[in-house]
Amino acid sequence: MSEWDGKSKGNLLGYKIFVFCIRNFGVRVSYFVLYFVATYYFLFLKKTNQVTFYYFHNRLGYTRSKARKMVFMSYYTFGQTLIDKTAISAGMRNRFTYEFDGIERLSALLANKTGGVLISAHIGNFEIAEYFLADLDDNFQINLVTSDMEHRVIKEYLESISSKSSVKFIIIKDDLSHIYEINNALANNELICLTGDRYLEGIKHITQPFLGEDANFPAGPFLIASRLKVPVVFVYVMKEKKLHYHLYAREAEVKHRDEQALLKSYITSLESMLRKYPLQWYNYFDFWQAFKKK
Repeated sequence: MSEWDGKSKGNLLGYKIFVFCIRNFGVRVSYFVLYFVATYYFLFLKKTNQVTFYYFHNRLGYTRSKARKMVFMSYYTFGQTLIDKTAISAGMRNRFTYEFDGIERLSALLANKTGGVLISAHIGNFEIAEYFLADLDDNFQINLVTSDMEHRVIKEYLESISSKSSVKFIIIKDDLSHIYEINNALANNELICLTGDRYLEGIKHITQPFLGEDANFPAGPFLIASRLKVPVVFVYVMKEKKLHYHLYAREAEVKHRDEQALLKSYITSLESMLRKYPLQWYNYFDFWQAFKKK
């Protein structure tokens, strides 16, 4: 069972099918079509099923029968977030409702004009946050720091059917030039967003207990955030029932140059979210290296 390979699942035909359904039949009909897609994943992605089952059964403690059902529902829920993201970015934002929990922390970051770091995870649907945050402050700017190698053809297709995103990307480079871009963004009172729950084999990592078992986390986000001397906020956008989203913002206590303490705080926050929203964990690889050890 391999590590995460830096690529997100999905293919161009799948996106085109859902865009066609969304535009011609609406979001709810697209949810119905999604049952067939989720069934395909459940029947044929054996390795992904194995690691996802491990998450539900071994880490969250569900019975074997319930864990199997949760594997299917996880695929279905993930598909819903992709449909929602596509619909919202294509101009259907008014069909969704949303609520903020702790949003004053983000408002304070902007008011203090020091910039700030947002740390999220591959849970929920954080990529739609910009469409909701725009209601609070038209002047905010999110910079997403990423090494994601998602297939370019899918990105280009989504950009062709979506409203223009205001998010700027800072690509992690071997020469560390992204550090200068981060500092420049903070100097302009912009927000830096990192995800703390995926790492590629060979890069520096930190090992900490997560849901009762040691797991590796990328060191970079926590090294960066603990050294910048700006506020750090954990942010998640979680899907609720129907077409409703809930944005959570929790300010972290950061000790300068103590990335271990920041990671522990992040893990506590992330575990809390996953216990409330167990289906919205979208790391479909051997996160705990449970199968690599065997």
